This record gives sequence, C-alpha cells and structure tokens, in this order.
Amino acid sequence: MENKKLRMAFVGVGGMGRKHVRFCSQNPSVEVVALCDLNPEKCANSIKDNNLNPNTPIYTDFREMIEKEQLDAVDIITPNYYHSVIAIFAFEHGLHVFCEKPDAINAEEAMKMKEASEKAGKVLMVMRNNRYYNNSKHLKTFIDAGKAGEIYCGRCGWVRRRGIPGKGGWFTTKALSGGGPLIDLGVHMIDLSIWLMGNPKPVAVSGCTYNKFAENESRADSEHAAFGEAQEDGIIDVEDLAMGFIRFENGACLQIEFSWSANIEKEKRFVELRGTKAGVYWNDDGTCSIWGEDEITEDPLDIFPHTGDMGNGHARALEHFVKIILDGAKPDYVPEQGVNMIKILDAIYKSAETGKEVIL
Repeated sequence: MENKKLRMAFVGVGGMGRKHVRFCSQNPSVEVVALCDLNPEKCANSIKDNNLNPNTPIYTDFREMIEKEQLDAVDIITPNYYHSVIAIFAFEHGLHVFCEKPDAINAEEAMKMKEASEKAGKVLMVMRNNRYYNNSKHLKTFIDAGKAGEIYCGRCGWVRRRGIPGKGGWFTTKALSGGGPLIDLGVHMIDLSIWLMGNPKPVAVSGCTYNKFAENESRADSEHAAFGEAQEDGIIDVEDLAMGFIRFENGACLQIEFSWSANIEKEKRFVELRGTKAGVYWNDDGTCSIWGEDEITEDPLDIFPHTGDMGNGHARALEHFVKIILDGAKPDYVPEQGVNMIKILDAIYKSAETGKEVIL
C-alpha cells in the first residue's frame, strides 16, 4: 500500500470529533472523504475550519455514508451507545474502525465489536491517548526494562472538584453513556495503569458509586466539562463518583477513584505504581517521577526525568492507527484489552449495586 492514502470518514464531528477531523486532515497519509453528524452544520463548520474540499460529502445517516462512499476506514466519535452499532456495520462493509473511548457501553457489545473485526479481518482500535504521552512512554520503557522490578500494586484516578460534562445530555444519560465518571474518565487512567503494569489479566473487582452533587451542581471548574451539550430538562441517572479495587491474575492490585464532582482541592489525573525496585508516578502536568534507592549506597534515590512536554496523545493514537493499516505497524492496542476494560467497569457497577466483590 505504498504511497496510498487511507480514505477515512468520520461519524460525530462535534466535541472530540472536531479534534479527530483536524488531526487526520493534517496527516498526509489520510484523505478525509466524508463527514456524518445528526447536525449537518457541524460537518459544514468542520469542512471550513480544516480547509477541506468544500464539496466533501455531508451525511446525517452513517449507514448511507458507508454504503455510498468508497472508504477504507471510519472514525467513530459519537455517544457511547452507538460505538458498537456503527463499528459492527462498518466491519460488515469491509472497513477498518477507529473509535473514541470507551469501547462500548457494556462488555457484551465490546465483545461483539471484537468478533466483528476478526470476522472481517479488519483493524479495530479504540482511543488510548494516554499511552502516547512522552511521560507515559518514558515510564513504559523504564518498567519494561525491569528497572522497577515486580509491579505489585498501584492506584490511579481522575478526580474533579466540579465538572459534569453536558449535564442532562447524553453524558449523564446511562442508556447512552453506560455510566458516569467511571466509564467516562476511568477508561483513561485504568488503561494507562494496566498498560504500564504489562497488561495483567483482571480477575476480581469491588467498588462503590455515589450521586451526591449531580442534581445541584451549578458550575464547573474543569475545562473538560465543556464536552457534551447540556439540557435543562434532561436525564441525570449516573454516578458522580466511583471508587474501587481491582485484583489481577498475577497477584497485583489497583485502587481506583473517579469523580465529576467532589469536595477536593482541585482536578487531578494520576497513576502511581509500586515495584520491588522502584515506584513510579505519572502526573497530569506531563512530568513523571521515579522513587527508589541507590544500588551502591542504598540511600533513597529520587529521579525526575526530563521528558519534555506531553505531546499530543490523541493525534499520535490516530497516526498509529493509520500506520497499522498502511505500513503494517504492530498494534499497540488489541481488542481483547478493550473487552477486559469494559468487563472491569461492568463489574464495578455490579459490585456497587450488590455490595459484593465480583469475580470476572
């Protein structure tokens, strides 16, 4: 496929979809063939903002677009419920699929996506942008080289003081989103943690969820809360905070915490992993830290690597998707990881409902 461009179409070009179109329109190996959104004005704006061909086709029905256009791949950036619906339809029409996180609203739908991709012999990749930041890659290299020793426990989270996205819209409607901050934010940091740990298999989880602020939150101090379109008369039937505990087949464990609203100091994303040789900390300001001891003196040794700015994880993830298809690059993400992720989230919600640990 030398010198061939990947012919891509995009479903859902508001919110994160605007960024997906921009990143791909700037990639010389991608041809933006068509755009689809229930609001065609968003497509028109995207065409203008990214200097695309003014004759780029606009659709409001993804099925019509996939059936009419000559495509290689489709990028799905819609409410979570539609991820599996659109992906399976695309696979049935011989297309590769890139999809925003989360993989699907439940493990059954994630498995359907995996099986459809395998049946079609096409690539399925779901957004895992945190893997592609410079501080993430530095820690991954450090851990894979054995310098942290055995990673046996850790904790991660993404907590906001105030920041419900699109209150009353699809983000807060469980039928469309699958849940609140656990499925919205949890995918990011749980995936980064498990990836750094070497992708151990999860075997059991326990968790609690709460909804204490959603009904009366009147402001947001999170820039990320701008995603989604609020509706005053909309539904809010998801949690605003989730906490949990994951056990893995190799004996390791991971504590998790995710909130849209909580009385804390400020919004923060973090991953902290502890190894027998060193502990590592991933910070949302693009830095990372390594805590160990000097091999000769056995004195505490604190390392603060200079990894530069974070880089653009979303753009790099999409670039990798293109390289898998056009250049045969080895996938960083495989669908089984996505199925395991959604199994974890499903089980945490079940544990919160039943008050019991759930075996996977």
